[in-house]
Amino acid sequence: MRQIDDAGRLLASAPPDGEDGPSGPTLVAALRDSGLLAACDTLAHHPADPRVLMRALVTVGRASLSAGRLFEGHVNAVKLLRLHGGPTEGIVQGDLLGVWGADGPDPAHIRNGVLHGQKLFASGADVLDRVIVAVKHPDGRPQLVLLRRDQLQERLFPQEWAVSGMKATASGRCDLEGLAVADAILLGGPGDYQREPHFQGGVWRYAAVQLGAMQALAAIAADQLQRRDRADAPLQAQRLRRMMTACETVRLWLENAACAVEHPSATAEDAETAILARLVTAEAAVAVMNDVDQALGAASFATAHPVDRIRRDLSFYIRQADPDGLGHAATERILASPALRQRWLP
Repeated sequence: MRQIDDAGRLLASAPPDGEDGPSGPTLVAALRDSGLLAACDTLAHHPADPRVLMRALVTVGRASLSAGRLFEGHVNAVKLLRLHGGPTEGIVQGDLLGVWGADGPDPAHIRNGVLHGQKLFASGADVLDRVIVAVKHPDGRPQLVLLRRDQLQERLFPQEWAVSGMKATASGRCDLEGLAVADAILLGGPGDYQREPHFQGGVWRYAAVQLGAMQALAAIAADQLQRRDRADAPLQAQRLRRMMTACETVRLWLENAACAVEHPSATAEDAETAILARLVTAEAAVAVMNDVDQALGAASFATAHPVDRIRRDLSFYIRQADPDGLGHAATERILASPALRQRWLP
């Protein structure tokens, strides 16, 4: 798709307008100008070739992890709208959508027809046009609600996003207290959000964004070692080999997960492929960053060095909630299911 290449080019050339590179509005403008946001109308849910969607996520992530996080959230939101019959009229105009699932000390919930509580890690709080929010239904299950940006005026606090990585996502806090449920659009019913293979089965998508950053780090390391005439040194060549094979291993895992999950006949058991691929990606990302640090040394920690921001962003991005629990639960399900055991332990 031309839009994928255009997005990569525009993101790579986006001018820095803050201390940490291009800001969220600049990144979103590049995604919108490339046509990639509008292309998600057909790309996000059951694409004809899931590998095209994967290439889009990897390409954006390679250019900018913050842009990749915002784009992956948009893909996730469009998919949820398709799955649950939500309105999609703004997608073709390039509206930016997102999904906010993380709760804080005051979890978002419905009580007496009113929204209460807050959402944390609200990525794109400064740029989203519409957002899907997961809130707790009175019966205890998660319910998805769709809100417009104008409904959240004076309820968004992107300035509270004070972390070392992924700064441009402005993933601040959202206060939902007092919003009437009648003013929101309900998507599906209670519990539909967690239906597989579309819940955990979707984790391959943000892992694909992370793969893009891994590829960028490996390429930067190779370029700099070649310029220093050090790429042929035995230990450096060994590090480069490990980086290349780590990236290719992750690519194969993620391509397998994308093709397993992203089609109409996918089953709940197909989600295990995505979960395992996500865990493989996080482990490989740590290994690649360690090899880059060893290969390039202290110079790569200068704030002006191209590796520095990628390292900070990727280190933060791979810290998703409870990876140990995720892996343990997947292993238990595989061992308990004859079909899954035959798939993974033939």
